[in-house]
Amino acid sequence: MKPELNIEPEVIIKRVKNHAHAHHGGAWKIAYADFVTAMMAFFMLLWILGATNEDQRKGIADYFTPTVIQMQNSGGSNGLFGGRSVAAPDGAAARPQTTGKRPITAAGSDTASQRPGSGAGSEQASGANGQASGSSGKQARPGDAAAAAKAAAEARAHDDAALDKAAQRIMAKLEADPTLKGLKGQVRFVKTRDGLRIDLVERADFSMFGLGTAAPTSDAGELVQTVAHAIEEMPNNLTVRGHTDGLGFSKPGGTTNWSLSTARADATRRLLMGTGIPGSRFRRIEGVADTDPYVKDKPNDPRNRRISVTLLYQDPA
Repeated sequence: MKPELNIEPEVIIKRVKNHAHAHHGGAWKIAYADFVTAMMAFFMLLWILGATNEDQRKGIADYFTPTVIQMQNSGGSNGLFGGRSVAAPDGAAARPQTTGKRPITAAGSDTASQRPGSGAGSEQASGANGQASGSSGKQARPGDAAAAAKAAAEARAHDDAALDKAAQRIMAKLEADPTLKGLKGQVRFVKTRDGLRIDLVERADFSMFGLGTAAPTSDAGELVQTVAHAIEEMPNNLTVRGHTDGLGFSKPGGTTNWSLSTARADATRRLLMGTGIPGSRFRRIEGVADTDPYVKDKPNDPRNRRISVTLLYQDPA
């Protein structure tokens, strides 16, 4: 029997190599950072729009408006001096001009040949514009505007008080006169945007003028004189307006409600002037016929026939 050979077992070793994933880079991080920044800016914009008013937003917009530097080209050069030397041809250094809402620098000289519109005329115009800008700037200051508004409000309040006292004087004079006491109801006071309107209204048993004429009755004359005595010392200017009812004239082509209302307004003016009110206080005498009835739904009502005397406010507001 042959002896067995001492054979070592064959050992097989498998080494598994781990392959790492390839490096993808950091570009996505930059993109994500840009996205977050944009979102933050967007939400900041929304917050600013909600937390500011119109003037504040305009100020913010002006702050971020870039300053534009615009150079005039000369000699084919785009340099700082626009192709010119440091000194202008007239021996003076070229100086920049500022125009527009924000500074815009334009290189160039002040000679008439290189800058159109220069000279004495333009200098005078510039001076006038500067003065106008200065005056408008003064008017636009908040302090001046507030002071002007306060002064106007005080003047209007003083005027209102004077007009109220005038109405009280008229009613007191009518109350004190036995012949006119019954006509108190025919005098109406209405505050309008122009001032105090005093309506002298007719009724079925009281007429201020003869039928179809501009001749005032005796009662109307006394009533107008009473009103005049109450307002003759006041500085307010006056307007007089005549009104008629809707009844027309039988003869076509003759007198109309337009001419009649105007004639009655002018007759009232003469009565007021005859009592002592100067003609310089009258600003408008007009007739409106039946276009502005006192009783809207009854054009033929006698109350539509009336005279309106308006004491105007002294201020133009």
